[in-house]
Amino acid sequence: MKDMLGRNINYIRVSVTDRCNLRCRYCMPEQGIKKKEHCEMLTLEEIYQVIEACMPLGIDKVRLTGGEPLIRRDIVQLVEKLSKLTQLKDIALTTNGMLLPEYAAALKKAGLTRVNISLDTLNGEKYKEITRGGDLQDVLKGIEAAKECGLMPLKINTVLIGGFNDDEISDFVKLTLNDNIDVRFIELMPIGQAADWNTSKFIPNTIVLDRVKELVPIERSEASSPAMLYKLPGGKGRVGLINPVSHKFCGDCNRIRLTADGKLKPCLHSNQEIDVKPILRDNIGSLEDAIKEAVYAKPQQHGLGEEGCKPIERDMYRIGG
Repeated sequence: MKDMLGRNINYIRVSVTDRCNLRCRYCMPEQGIKKKEHCEMLTLEEIYQVIEACMPLGIDKVRLTGGEPLIRRDIVQLVEKLSKLTQLKDIALTTNGMLLPEYAAALKKAGLTRVNISLDTLNGEKYKEITRGGDLQDVLKGIEAAKECGLMPLKINTVLIGGFNDDEISDFVKLTLNDNIDVRFIELMPIGQAADWNTSKFIPNTIVLDRVKELVPIERSEASSPAMLYKLPGGKGRVGLINPVSHKFCGDCNRIRLTADGKLKPCLHSNQEIDVKPILRDNIGSLEDAIKEAVYAKPQQHGLGEEGCKPIERDMYRIGG
């Protein structure tokens, strides 16, 4: 399906929960989140209904996110049900990896195509600090579990934070040398918890190329991918740079989002939302029309990095990573 600017929208990112088992400093409040009433959140059946309604409109890729999606009960059953939608070419999941030792094999068997693991440091003490208590060893076990059951290529998402993990750039890049692992460095975005300290800790992704000069550029496998890709000579994996602030990729954006509380978002960095709960629960309107509205409402570009741009109202965990 084409939006008003002719971009082909074939991808939906779906948050199945706003809860998480970590409290990452740029994402979650230290005290956790204010829990919503059960009726405010979409059921997994309702999430499936929305995704199913996207199929005739040309959506063929879905990513399940959170919060932490693996704490959502029956997530494996949702993946299995989605795998039966023949139009879907790709079912992916973004996780912090802590529960993958328990779920990786079942998710693969259910039909999950691939997994992205969020990991901002390879240092145990620093990991405990940034996540407010997480254990790095649990994530490393999760990475091994994903590799063992064939959820490959594995992608590791690393948010670059000045003064925290910029000294580990070369260590992350080395992960791509001997394994089919993609490490994607993502610029810190001024959203929610990160809005207050983004200015002092933001560093552009060009620092990766400055620190690891042997990286060579390679072609993107998909034009709509937000990552500019590089590779170490002889490396099995790839290094991706995702630059939502310093280098907008809005011209190739191919996605819409669904939040765990039932809002379709045309753009991550916009406050515009379309509530689908009245459609699902009270038969008011149609899902097809709501999805089309979200697609047609996609802006030409977001305003991150521009003077006077204000952070959006929702925290990232309430949108979906």
